[in-house]
Amino acid sequence: MIRKLARLALSILFAGAAASALAQAYPSRPVKLVVPYPAGGPADLLARIVAEKTAPRLGQPIVVENKSGAGGHIGGEMVARAQPDGYTLVLATIAHNGASKLYKNLSYDPTTDLQPVILVAESPSVLVVHNDVPAKSVKELLELARAKPGQLNYGSAGGGSAMHMAAELFKYMTKIDYVHIPYKGGAPAMADLLGGRVTMLFESVGTAHQHLKSGKIRALAVTSTKRNPSLPDVPTMEEAGVAGYASVPWYTISTAKGVPADIVNKLNTEMNVALKSPELAARWEKLGVMPLGGTPQDAVARNKVEFERWSKVIEAAGLSAN
Repeated sequence: MIRKLARLALSILFAGAAASALAQAYPSRPVKLVVPYPAGGPADLLARIVAEKTAPRLGQPIVVENKSGAGGHIGGEMVARAQPDGYTLVLATIAHNGASKLYKNLSYDPTTDLQPVILVAESPSVLVVHNDVPAKSVKELLELARAKPGQLNYGSAGGGSAMHMAAELFKYMTKIDYVHIPYKGGAPAMADLLGGRVTMLFESVGTAHQHLKSGKIRALAVTSTKRNPSLPDVPTMEEAGVAGYASVPWYTISTAKGVPADIVNKLNTEMNVALKSPELAARWEKLGVMPLGGTPQDAVARNKVEFERWSKVIEAAGLSAN
């Protein structure tokens, strides 16, 4: 019995040493960062900035790969099913956490099969309408929607995306009726808004800002609890008359469940340094995002809170993406 215990102890010791050696050698080849949305959108731009600044610190390239579809779940599942070795990461969004309850038939559980590494950033959205829409305020938009039930529409980056959830929360809280048009990403949704084929979008402030200058779209309200510095004249939803409304999308870099803690911590440490780089301040401001950072535990806690919050909204509104 004593010999068996001794052998078991040695096995555990050797396994721990092997895992430690693996972590010390990590990464020995390029790391893949999956963006579950098309190129050109805010998630894609954010991922590429993080990859660019973190790769030199890791000593290996971080290759960004776009795998869009199913509201972000094609890319999410791809990473969840990858080897748990830290070489495959995903830029996870509300779709992989708070809005995952929209999907009843997923073949994986993003809340348990994906392991948070770090909170990357949060990005307030802004409600924008095509310039041909007569509404000049949220109040006027609500009056228009009630006068034409089911005739207005909004675009999104897909079911469960931040754009979708912000719009559905608005719909639920104001009791209006408009039609959801899901796209395979935010970029094509914005293209159709600019072309007048979509009435409205809940777009990230950074992405919307550049198009607002064109005069083709108009901002009605931001989704944060405070006004955005880059859009100081645009009211919050609260100020616009929708009491209690708040929707601030956040991004998490995650990996497959089971990646050794040493590797997760190494990724977290190097990404924290990258996020705080003074060189990135202007780029964050241009994108309209606030870098977050923190520990893996911070990421787990934020995702848990958001899951509970949005699950209640989904259940109360009777939403489903299936």
